[in-house]
Amino acid sequence: MAVITKITTQQKNKDRFNIFMDYGKGEEYAFSVDSDVLVRFHLKKGLEIDELSIQEIQYQDDIRKAYHLAVNYLARRMRSEKEIKEYLTQKEVEEPIIIEVLHKLASQKYINDEEYALSFVRTQMNTTDKGPELIITELKERGINEALIKQAMAEYSIEDQVEKAIKVSEKLIKKSTKDSMRIVKQKAEQLLLRKGYSFNIIHAALNEVDMDKEQDEEMEAIRYQGEKAKRKYSKYSGFEYEQKMKQTLYRKGFSIELIEKYLGESEKS
Repeated sequence: MAVITKITTQQKNKDRFNIFMDYGKGEEYAFSVDSDVLVRFHLKKGLEIDELSIQEIQYQDDIRKAYHLAVNYLARRMRSEKEIKEYLTQKEVEEPIIIEVLHKLASQKYINDEEYALSFVRTQMNTTDKGPELIITELKERGINEALIKQAMAEYSIEDQVEKAIKVSEKLIKKSTKDSMRIVKQKAEQLLLRKGYSFNIIHAALNEVDMDKEQDEEMEAIRYQGEKAKRKYSKYSGFEYEQKMKQTLYRKGFSIELIEKYLGESEKS
């Protein structure tokens, strides 16, 4: 048996206490605990403690330290159970202690994956232009199970998805004045796919968007692409030059009719 000889408050953390004990060879520092553990185990000067009790005290204090780490981590924003587990693992907290902390946090409603999933979906809907597939992937990465994901994603209606996809497409169209409308449409489809929208939503959105340029706008686009192609093929002439120009501009999405018109215009200039 060892005897507590002195208890002092830590200078840098007034909520933690240093425990000094005599194991039979005089007073020495033994361990530290926080105030809750101190009170729970009725630690005081003169108390005799066996080795098993010391181990239990230190184990409970390790839980308290990990608990405080998790609470501070949660203070920044909501976290899923998996995120907290990964964070504590990075802090080198042992698995049994992590399990105890997660159980305590759940019982105090500090963590709730159902509420987390709902909040996450609403935040992504209101602050980003992400499609449902991307949001679902991110929820899976955060350890949310399929049932909770399905429940949370019900918040993201088909109408909302189409509206978001339309806005993404319109923004892209405004920035793509130097591309043909066929290329703009392809870019819009690819962008929406990367952002997590389904083919059905993409097609519905693009059907709602005015994808047709005025004739003079499309002409300006082919002139821009044509000038680039002319510089590239300046070493060619005659039939070979004309074929390379036609092939390039066709790949850029312009119609044969418009290409012929542009080449005729170029020959006159």
